[in-house]
Amino acid sequence: MTTTHAPPITPAVRSAVPLAEIEDRFQRFVLDLPDSDASAPSTSELATLRRLELLGARFDMHSLPRLPTVLPQLLRALRNDKAGGGELAKLIGRDPLMVGEIMRVTGSVHYRAAQPITSLQQAVVLLGQDGLRRVLTQHVMKPILQAHAGAFGHAAGERLWHHAERCAHACAWLGRNSGCDAFEAYLAGIVCHAGDSAVVRLLGKMKPAGEKAEPPSPGFLAGCAGLAARLSLQLAQHWELPPRVIDALTERQAPATPAASPLGNALSVADLLAMAQLLAEHERLDDDPDLSQGWPAVFAPNLVARCRQDLQRNFPAT
Repeated sequence: MTTTHAPPITPAVRSAVPLAEIEDRFQRFVLDLPDSDASAPSTSELATLRRLELLGARFDMHSLPRLPTVLPQLLRALRNDKAGGGELAKLIGRDPLMVGEIMRVTGSVHYRAAQPITSLQQAVVLLGQDGLRRVLTQHVMKPILQAHAGAFGHAAGERLWHHAERCAHACAWLGRNSGCDAFEAYLAGIVCHAGDSAVVRLLGKMKPAGEKAEPPSPGFLAGCAGLAARLSLQLAQHWELPPRVIDALTERQAPATPAASPLGNALSVADLLAMAQLLAEHERLDDDPDLSQGWPAVFAPNLVARCRQDLQRNFPAT
């Protein structure tokens, strides 16, 4: 009797979507724009990009939601693991909005203690330094990324914030495996698209009222993304964020490379992983692309794959 052996099962091969395509899809998702068949920016798009560059050069950073004046001092204090709850509470107490946010968070079910929290110092101790860093970072950045986006509406700000949460998570994860300061990595991920809201507002002002325009070309959106990255860097400098965060935002404007800093590379990769994660959650990717081979010179493929899996666990599709 002849035994017939079934052919071996070959694991499904996931496609490798070009990174530039993921960026383009993300920008269209944020702005709720259809795809484009254009191969290059049109003459009118190039003119619009020049106008955007001029407007961006004159953009008033003070027009965005304020950064609490106490935050730079607080960030410096939080870099010292020995900073006491009383010292931190004293700094936070100078900003009523920060106080309100911390008391709100510590009063939530997640943090609810056996005894009611009756003072700011108790709340600070309950959160711990890591929890405090995250609450303060989100308190500062969320209103900036969710700022009114003109003709593109509130959805653009919401989507930018959702990306920031995922990017910060991925950057902190990769940063831990690269010897980076955990909080600096988280902060870099949160702020890396801070300038996008400014560009979205500028685009909204330039959008012809009631006129249906052709979908923008990939080159046009890439030009807008470049301007947004430069504005993000200017904002970080204006806010006096830690030097390594500013260096990472500078390096993010170019592809990840072994010559860049560990935090710069972690941020560049986390940015794309967060884009892919958010697109997948909203079914804007046709399949589950394999991004593990995207940066072999700076991160081992298995490390990138594990980071992607961690994102999927922490931000599951609803």
